[in-house]
Amino acid sequence: MDLLLLFDYIGTFVFAISGVLTAAEKRLDFFGATVIGFVTAIGGGTLRDILLGDLPVAWMRNTTYFWVILAAVVVTILFRKQVMNLKRTLFLFDTIGIATFTVIGLKKALVMDIDPSMAVLMGLSSAVVGGVIRDILCNEVPLILHREVYATACIGGALAFLLLYNLNVPEVICEIVAVALIIIIRIVAIRFNITLPRLIKD
Repeated sequence: MDLLLLFDYIGTFVFAISGVLTAAEKRLDFFGATVIGFVTAIGGGTLRDILLGDLPVAWMRNTTYFWVILAAVVVTILFRKQVMNLKRTLFLFDTIGIATFTVIGLKKALVMDIDPSMAVLMGLSSAVVGGVIRDILCNEVPLILHREVYATACIGGALAFLLLYNLNVPEVICEIVAVALIIIIRIVAIRFNITLPRLIKD
């Protein structure tokens, strides 16, 4: 299996878990938690594919995504307390997920001859829109708008990919560098509590 595809499945699994955990905090029922899990995991990729005109969307062509998400929902519902104790592990896989989603979205847009600036947005969309939909449905201010260095890390990784790609660096190296950079930025930002300046300070 292609390593990027494997990371894609892992990211999808963890995104679904984050959706179910958020739904549990809001005291939603099983159906509500399942819906939130699904939209968190596939929201970004769905919007990307619709905007690119790549239909049916990826998760409808490859049903593995459906079963990965369903498995994540069931595991989280059955073992919620145990899953919540794995926050550090989930953070790592979540970070791998957004990095992978960014690269996949960026590459798909480039293959379709989309302008590089718009391709970066497609990579960003793949990574963050699912979480935005989750937060909006759960009546929260989306995470990317007010706290962690999240979208910024994705943009940094996408720009690094484009730079290397335009220098004719082998594509697999571009992927590795972009994914690694996003992961490093996220981990460093969390480790040292780095955030973007607020518009209005407390």
